[in-house]
Amino acid sequence: MDDPNAVNSLIETPGTSATEGHVRWNPILSLWNGGMLAAAVILGPSTISAGALCVFVATTGSVLLLGHSVGFHRRLIHRSFACPLWLERVLVWFGTIVGMSGPHGIIRTHDLRDWAQRQPACHPYLSHRSPILKDAWWQLHCRLELAHPPRFDLGRAGQDRFYRFLEASWMAQQLPIAALLWWAGGWGFVIWGVCARVAISAHGHWFVGHLAHTRGPQTLLVDGAGVQAHDVPWAGFVTMGEAWHNNHHAFPGSARIGLHPGQSDLGFAFIRLLQRTGLAWDVQTPERFADRNTMLRAVENRA
Repeated sequence: MDDPNAVNSLIETPGTSATEGHVRWNPILSLWNGGMLAAAVILGPSTISAGALCVFVATTGSVLLLGHSVGFHRRLIHRSFACPLWLERVLVWFGTIVGMSGPHGIIRTHDLRDWAQRQPACHPYLSHRSPILKDAWWQLHCRLELAHPPRFDLGRAGQDRFYRFLEASWMAQQLPIAALLWWAGGWGFVIWGVCARVAISAHGHWFVGHLAHTRGPQTLLVDGAGVQAHDVPWAGFVTMGEAWHNNHHAFPGSARIGLHPGQSDLGFAFIRLLQRTGLAWDVQTPERFADRNTMLRAVENRA
């Protein structure tokens, strides 16, 4: 099994640089994120109902838990637990339904940022160190073109035909969801169950990510890393445990991210449920990474 704490998909080559590059407008991504937000803001108030709000909460919570947190992040990227291939594919499909990227895109985006933040210095696009409005524009509407980028080898995920299909059709994957919601409740269900859900997921992901790399409590620092992470306590529950980002930088390969008392972690609770039913095994926790402690320094908790 690959090291869950490593950046497994990325291959450094001579001359690779995490600092040199230019941010370019990405018209497709910009139209996608901007269109979803505009539809939610403009059409949301006129289509709101108790049923539409229930659909919004249920669909947003389920795709963030099953897909983004467990399927994409803890399984596909960090391989912090093992499960049957059919279950992995179901979870990855839920991750695609979040509406931020396909499986290959999310691996590349995550691992590039992960690798860059472990370097002594990296481009402000990769560190979230720009002013908040500029960072929002960059992350939601642009792409970074490094002058000397690393290579990627996505391994089995890159060869998987189902994942290739999801990568090619990740935006179109919303269409059958929209059709089902329209049949169940009309345009109100579509606006709140697709447009508002995708908009809050993408913009919320950026916002929590920005805070998690710029401010908030810290308990551990990673030696040699130019970018240190912070926890975002108010977002711990709604992000399924992902907002305990200081913990995650300390132990990237851990399936458990909420490590301390009072830190909710619904993603890990779901993995434990899978484990009890025999659908997950080799669940990684910090206790398995004793060698990792040599890279960590404790700090006083500060806001």
